Amino acid sequence: MTLKFPPLSNKFPQMLHGADYNPDQWLDYPHVLEEDIRLMKLSSSNVMSVGIFSWAAYEPEEGVYTFEWMDQLLDRFAANGIYALLATPSGARPAWMSQKYPEVLRVEENGIRNLHGARHNHCFSSPVYRAKVQEMNRKLAERYSEHPAVIGWHISNEFGGECHCNYCTEAFQQWLEKRYGTIEALNHAWWTTFWAHKYTSFSQIETPTYRGEKAVHGMNVDWRRFVTDQTVDFCRKEMEPLREINPELPITTNFMLDFEPLNYWKFADLLDMISWDAYPTWHDAKDQSELAAWIGFNHDVFRSLKGGKPFMLMESTPSMTNWQPISKLKKPGMHLLASMQAVAHGSDTVQYFQWRKSRGSSEKLHGAVVDHVGHENTRVFKDVTDVGQALEQLQEVVGTSVKPQVAIINDWENRWAVKDSQGPRNGGIHYEETLKRHYRPLWDMGVPVDIIDSECALDSYKLLIAPMLYMVRPGVGERIEEFVRNGGTFVATYWSGIVNESDLCFLDGFPGPLRKTLGIWSEEIDSLHDGETNRVVMSAGNKLGLQGEYEAYELCDLIHLEGAEALAVYGDDFYAGRPALTVNQLGEGKAYYVASRNKEPFFTDFFKKLVEQEGLKRVIDTELPHGVTAQLRSDGEHDYVFVMNFSETEQLVKLDEQEYEDVLAGGKAGNELALPLNGVRILKRKASFHA
Repeated sequence: MTLKFPPLSNKFPQMLHGADYNPDQWLDYPHVLEEDIRLMKLSSSNVMSVGIFSWAAYEPEEGVYTFEWMDQLLDRFAANGIYALLATPSGARPAWMSQKYPEVLRVEENGIRNLHGARHNHCFSSPVYRAKVQEMNRKLAERYSEHPAVIGWHISNEFGGECHCNYCTEAFQQWLEKRYGTIEALNHAWWTTFWAHKYTSFSQIETPTYRGEKAVHGMNVDWRRFVTDQTVDFCRKEMEPLREINPELPITTNFMLDFEPLNYWKFADLLDMISWDAYPTWHDAKDQSELAAWIGFNHDVFRSLKGGKPFMLMESTPSMTNWQPISKLKKPGMHLLASMQAVAHGSDTVQYFQWRKSRGSSEKLHGAVVDHVGHENTRVFKDVTDVGQALEQLQEVVGTSVKPQVAIINDWENRWAVKDSQGPRNGGIHYEETLKRHYRPLWDMGVPVDIIDSECALDSYKLLIAPMLYMVRPGVGERIEEFVRNGGTFVATYWSGIVNESDLCFLDGFPGPLRKTLGIWSEEIDSLHDGETNRVVMSAGNKLGLQGEYEAYELCDLIHLEGAEALAVYGDDFYAGRPALTVNQLGEGKAYYVASRNKEPFFTDFFKKLVEQEGLKRVIDTELPHGVTAQLRSDGEHDYVFVMNFSETEQLVKLDEQEYEDVLAGGKAGNELALPLNGVRILKRKASFHA
């Protein structure tokens, strides 16, 4: 069995290392380009993302083009073995365009059109802006898509934002008519009889704003779907001339950490490769490993978007940012560790914002490879060089992946609906925190995880976890039931199976389409005050082998057994003795229901028992110290094991009985690994995880 993905194109090199590069900021400093190329080669950098915000440099006046500076840059790159990801510059338009065509600027919720400035201040529905973007992209493709330095396209930059202009309102109305067909179907889906909000024509519908309608939950989730679809369509239109002129050149756009407004799954089929921008606040957290696990979760999201295909770490900072509340420096070892964490979870690149610090404007103090001093004799430059040299030793890892036995459903549309719901806890539903609590024990044990959408295929997994699956879209409950009947293990929690895809409550009892699978009926849910708790008391001799008590807080679901077996009960309040943790045998599999929000060590103990009971594989078959994780990539012949220390101290890791080689240091690894603070070791062994 091979797990290695083929290269994206014949032009795509191996492991990439580089940064966002903005030479158009330095056109008055002709020596900078030559010096930068020297420094790029010195730091083992082989790729630069260029032209991201260069529209004004390309087209200083409408119809007047000045591409010569980019010609020179790409020619010098090609002569020096440096590649370019050429960006389309739609992330920020030139001032002449805003002045002549004000409709390209966004209208905010207050109904006022923005002035020129900032980034992402453009309307995705504007016919003028769409036409201007296609015109620019066609010229770039005609001029550069066959250039030997150009290996791929970088579409725009960090898509996001919404607009409430007339174009967007009309597009929303058309989107709704296409979705529902009739106004009667829309009224039913949105339950507009409540507060007499019934519509008689699609033309009456406005975008949801605080000035008008914003309390219809079905409308709100549809608006978010529309914003995603409109952004995807804008991206697709950007790509049309690029695909037409050279369909062989791969295309990506850079996503963002835990970005809620856009459903990234809707972009997955459109793009050849997934890339994202990671800016963790290392050294800010009380428990650094908690942050590391969350970053690992996000890496897993982006690997999962294209079925395990390696992704790109398009942006990170080699030192600090300048826009976080506290912009901490990376301490010794952290840059290599954080970079290798991305590779461990599936990245075939490590790239930065930015290559050279800007001299002025808002990000002049943002971290960069080359500081204002302009030379290589800095701690940061050495850290970057260390990463570049490590990547050169990891060429055989390129294209490798992992096929986890475990998946967690992190559904964007469900997230929108959960956070829009009024009750049971307003402002304290903690969807993301709930995801973290389910992921962290698996990260601690070194159990690889896919992070999937509820519409993804399930048949390759042994364990499926769906925290707070409040919205169950059509077909999802049926596929989960089939997954369990065929031998899978399913874990669900409180506040699941409440509404359908239109945010309408199920009328046949909660958890709706999951009721038969879980073998329970949820009658009501109790919201606890801050500081108020209940007890979860494990039943003697329960099938999981958990003992003692755990502490429940914030949410306690009051359920009835309908075939399931209680593994634990509540200890206090009027529902003392009611089931708090259940398991239901269905066909060849089983489904667990965690009825309450529980404090640690519940999830650590619970998932440890499940991993043992279901025979799930760990990357290394030993106990790992707190704050240390092991992640894996494989080509089917060899496993590449990344052992990473995110704890606050040195750690000693015992390996299992397999033979390991140390990829970076060379030689045999021995039976124990001494990991310094912020240490990482990369090991190679004969493939065993997927055997």
